[in-house]
Amino acid sequence: MAKVTVQNLIEKFKLELLSGEDGIHRPVTTSDISRPGMEMAGYFNYYPAKRIQLLGKTELTFFESLADEIKTERMEKLCTYDTPAIIISRQLEVPEQLITAAAEVGVPVLRSKMPTSRLISTLTNYLENELAQMTAVHGVLIDIYGLGVLITGSSGVGKSETALDLVRRGHRLVADDSVEIRQEHEGSLVGTSPELIRHLLEIRGLGIINVMTLFGAGSVRLYTPIHLIVNLELWDQKKAYDRLGLDEETMKIFDTRIPKLTVPVRPGRNLAVIIEVAAMNYRLKIMGINAAQQFSERLTGVIVDGDKEEI
Repeated sequence: MAKVTVQNLIEKFKLELLSGEDGIHRPVTTSDISRPGMEMAGYFNYYPAKRIQLLGKTELTFFESLADEIKTERMEKLCTYDTPAIIISRQLEVPEQLITAAAEVGVPVLRSKMPTSRLISTLTNYLENELAQMTAVHGVLIDIYGLGVLITGSSGVGKSETALDLVRRGHRLVADDSVEIRQEHEGSLVGTSPELIRHLLEIRGLGIINVMTLFGAGSVRLYTPIHLIVNLELWDQKKAYDRLGLDEETMKIFDTRIPKLTVPVRPGRNLAVIIEVAAMNYRLKIMGINAAQQFSERLTGVIVDGDKEEI
């Protein structure tokens, strides 16, 4: 099923449908918008027919200077069975040749009141968001001091309970149990919650609670970029956990690698505080302050100085 159709664009941006009503269910498969200036001049060798075609004042002014038989030819070539839609900006008058050619192949012809540049940017932003790659991850997503922290781990390890404690400490819940992740741009992942479970937390023994109702609108957020992943796992006595913080593990989602920490869970550990501090420490690393690295350099310096004294 298509993620975005021409009908979605009509409803979202209040576009006027002038022709091609039979084609409003055509899928839009790319966020790129084409302004067919070269095509208006007759160059169709590399015509990107699968893009939305946007005609502004420049294209239509040039089009009006052409002879009638050329106008018909250009519009027939512009309207193909692959073209999702042709949009006219600035409420400009639509050429009759376009209406006729579009009707023959069922290409929707739409009109907008917005200026051309603004319409391009608005459409592009919307399509990039809707057409972005998406996957679902089992976990909890929390906004901690403006950083998106994805908490993962096996079922029953305490993810939701930790999220509840973090919300009580003033942080904001984005999603519980299922986190929808989109790669909107290269190197940028954005997480959100499925609409069905938005603002809800499942606490074993307590049931489902509505975080926004209990703690207010400031305790939730609709979406957030993901900066850090914290994986909770039951304490394994045989496993050697990182004690200095020098080992940097990452998790790859689509083409993006996100820093990942593994936090062992056992009675007596305050996971909310640990994750909160992990977020603050990550922010310091971004600012160039790495406590583990500084300690390693100090230790190296002490060892070197000791060797010099022995010599």
